[in-house]
Amino acid sequence: MRLLSKKSGLLTAALLASFAGMSQNIQNLPVPLEIQKAYSNETRATNGKPGAKYWQNHSDYKIQVELNPATRQLSGTEQVVYTNNSPNRLSSLVIRLYPDIFKKDANRDEREIDPSDLNDEGVTIESVTVNGNEVKTQRNGTNMFVTLKSGLETGQKLTLDVKWSYLIPAKTHIREGLYFKSSYMVAYWYPQIAVYDDIDGWDRQDYTGQKEFYNDFNNYDVDITVPASHLVWATGEWQNPEKILSPEILDRYKGSRTSDQVVRIVTAEDREKGGITVAKSGKHTYHFKAEHVPDFVFASSDTYLWDGSSAVADSKTGRRTAVAAVYHPSSKDFYDVCRYAKQCVEYFSTYLPGVPFPYPNETVFNGSGGMEFPMFVNDGSYPPAFAAEVTAHEIAHTYFPFYMGINERKYAWMDEGWAQTLPNWMEFQIDGMPKKFMPQQTNAAYFDQFAGKEQEQPMMVPTNLLTGTAYTFATYMRPSQAYTFLRDMLGQEKFKATLQEYMARWNGKHPMPYDFFFSFNDALKEDLSWYWKPWFFEKGYPDLALSEVAIDKKGKAKIVVTQKGSLPIPIRLIVLFTDNSTEEINETARYWKNGAKTFEVEKKFSKPIQKITLSGLMIPDVNRKDNVWEAGK
Repeated sequence: MRLLSKKSGLLTAALLASFAGMSQNIQNLPVPLEIQKAYSNETRATNGKPGAKYWQNHSDYKIQVELNPATRQLSGTEQVVYTNNSPNRLSSLVIRLYPDIFKKDANRDEREIDPSDLNDEGVTIESVTVNGNEVKTQRNGTNMFVTLKSGLETGQKLTLDVKWSYLIPAKTHIREGLYFKSSYMVAYWYPQIAVYDDIDGWDRQDYTGQKEFYNDFNNYDVDITVPASHLVWATGEWQNPEKILSPEILDRYKGSRTSDQVVRIVTAEDREKGGITVAKSGKHTYHFKAEHVPDFVFASSDTYLWDGSSAVADSKTGRRTAVAAVYHPSSKDFYDVCRYAKQCVEYFSTYLPGVPFPYPNETVFNGSGGMEFPMFVNDGSYPPAFAAEVTAHEIAHTYFPFYMGINERKYAWMDEGWAQTLPNWMEFQIDGMPKKFMPQQTNAAYFDQFAGKEQEQPMMVPTNLLTGTAYTFATYMRPSQAYTFLRDMLGQEKFKATLQEYMARWNGKHPMPYDFFFSFNDALKEDLSWYWKPWFFEKGYPDLALSEVAIDKKGKAKIVVTQKGSLPIPIRLIVLFTDNSTEEINETARYWKNGAKTFEVEKKFSKPIQKITLSGLMIPDVNRKDNVWEAGK
């Protein structure tokens, strides 16, 4: 036990007193000490707003990179101007080297990696300088640590130069890789300065495969050199299409950016006859710029087809977002993906969240799985219904985590939960979607399977501590249900307005869970701790029972619903009469706010009752055996 000096003891006592006073405002939720310290430092506020002293750091990247498709070699140089807006002097930098996950001794999640993609070196670093001077570096896991001899004071900038290269994996697809022999999705690829924030300082977590984004909002100026036969699509706005595309393809490309219809920019016939770019041999260098985005990715192919269209993102100004789908000719579903993407941008911009789509472009690349990036999506090929769902899910990520700067590494439910939920309310409106496709019903069924089991962990357990089913359930399914029933409880318009207020407060910043909880509380002028606690902080499961049904001779019925589980969920009673007509009795999750354990209905029905069903398939319930009553049984 180390004894504190008198001075440090007084300081500790002062901090504890400060936290104690503060806890009176936040006592309904358990708040970790790091968050309490942020309130004390005034970087965050207990009303859910950024504090008066909120700050975040920033980088300006200039990158020149060359992709050699024949060898899978990616070689680049970058210059990063990094600004320290924190109140602290920085004595080092943390640089992420994501491709080091393919080193043989790397720490990885339960992702399968083809042995042929493993190597001894990972990223080859040829040189690192700070302000023109060589610096000492140390690598550990997927991070490289750079010592700053003179430090970086508050308000100062430094210039970091790095020259590097690595081999893109040939058979493994963790968000990037080689597809169809000559097409590349390039993500998590450049040496990236990690986040330094007001909660944890430097983010030193290794990239282990499963956990995703936590990046600052940066500017990018990127040159990408590829063989002349390859086309490139990327984050940001393309600066030099006139220097690369042939006149006919250029006209189609430009036309697609204001078109309401899908334009086939590059077709199979175009690929067969050639002449897509102005040069038949040699190399082209594509130039892209992107501002205030948390990452930059690109894709390249000499075989993919290319569709384009546009959607009105802001009805007040008429601003449009160009959408595109690039895909292998064999992918049957992708011929419709550009249309799906257009409708997603329109829906998210106008309905929910009802915030104009923030980016000028959105490209969906035909790769594998489903993975989001700023202005870019990597999706596999799927049957039509699932293709629409995956497209919607990944484009929804534009708002969470990119627009909002979510720390997915610690709280992935803050973005995956929204991406899982927002599309549930729009996919019925996508042209060509099967009428019986019911994603909310699927989510509820999945929830039934895992809620309350040993593997289940509360959502507030940091994501980096979760794996397998526990990760999936806490990240996707449980938050999706919580958001859905919150919307049901508040009503569409109040829910939308409250969500938009939270987004307006934290757009371009780094909200944590308490910023979300307290922002909703503040905007609604209501303490929702009774709802936040069971759904986000505790273990628990949804379970309602139709515990009593009594009908007298005059047709008066008494129906009793008992809450067996701990999660507040809606009550939905479907009364089926003998003539096969139905009547519903509904209550939102708010009914359970004050600790009620039963819900009773006493009502005289005008028709004989044949059957009463509780919950239905849209509401999860771990035991549905006690949810049905039938006359005469």
